[in-house]
Amino acid sequence: MDRRIKLRHIEVFVEITHRRSLKLAAEKLNLTQPAISKTLKELEIILSAELLTRDRGGVALTREGSVFLQFAEIGLAALRQGVTSLGEIASGTAARVAVGALPSVAARLLPQAAGIFRSYAPGALLHLEDGPHGFLTDRLRSGDLDMVVGRLGEAETMAGLSFTSLYEEHVVVVVAPGHPLEGATDLSALRDWQVIYPSERSAIRSLVDRAMIAAGAGIPPNRVESVSGAFGRSMALDEARAVWIISRGVVERDIAAGRLKALPIDLLATAGPVGIMMRVEEEPMPAQRLMRQALAEAVRRQGLA
Repeated sequence: MDRRIKLRHIEVFVEITHRRSLKLAAEKLNLTQPAISKTLKELEIILSAELLTRDRGGVALTREGSVFLQFAEIGLAALRQGVTSLGEIASGTAARVAVGALPSVAARLLPQAAGIFRSYAPGALLHLEDGPHGFLTDRLRSGDLDMVVGRLGEAETMAGLSFTSLYEEHVVVVVAPGHPLEGATDLSALRDWQVIYPSERSAIRSLVDRAMIAAGAGIPPNRVESVSGAFGRSMALDEARAVWIISRGVVERDIAAGRLKALPIDLLATAGPVGIMMRVEEEPMPAQRLMRQALAEAVRRQGLA
C-alpha cells in the first residue's frame, strides 16, 4: 500500500460518502471545509483516481470511488474494532454481535458469512439464532438481537426497522427423488398430499397463500406449518414423503446434491428481497458493521447479487 495514505485520508473519504456533503463531514470530524477538501484531493492524487464528483446537490461516488469505499469501510471498521477490542480486553469483556437468521439465510449464506466475520474480527463473539420472521423481528425490536438477516416482511411487520437488500430469492416446492409428484407442474396437484407449509408468522406465508389461491388449489387442508429446515427435510425424505414448500435458499444444497427434487412449478411471483434488518434509531457498532460487510462479501462470493 502507498505509504502516503494516512488514516485521516480514509476517515475523511468515508465520512464524506456517508454524509454526502463536505460541509456535514467537516462538522462531524470537527474540521474546516477547506481542510476536508484538501485531504480528499490528496487522496485522489495518491490514488490517481477521482473518487467523488461534486455539484450543487452534494457529492456522488464515481466508479472508482465505489470500489475504494468498500475496502475503506472494511479497513476503518476493522481498525475501530481493534481499538474497541483492546479496551474490552482490558475491562474483561468482548465484542458480541447477536444475529437472527431466517431459515434460508441460516442454511445458505450464514456459514460462509460467519467465517468471513471471524477473519475480520477474530476476538469478537458471534451469537446466532434462527427462526421465523415474526419471532426474530420481535427479538430485534426488544434489543435481544443486533440484526436479522432474511426476507423483507409485510409493511406492518417492519415498523421501527430498516432494511438493506442483499439479494433476491423465491419459493420452491420440493419432494424426495422418485416421489409420485416429481413431474407435477401445478399447485393443485398438492391437494391430496401432506404438505409442510410456511407458518403464520413467516415472511413467505402470504406469498405462498396467494400463489395457492391463484392456482385454484387453496390452502392445503392436510398441512403441517413449519419453517424448520431440519423438520421439513426429515418429513420430505422419511416415510411421510411430504411435499415441502420453502424458500429456495433452505434447500439449495439438497437440490444440487440430488437429495431433493424441485417440482417444475412456476413460483417466480414469490420472489422477494433478502437483506439485513436493524433498528432504525441506532448507529451500528464497529462489530456490527463488520458483520454487515461479511454478509455482503458472502453474497458476492456466492454470486447471489
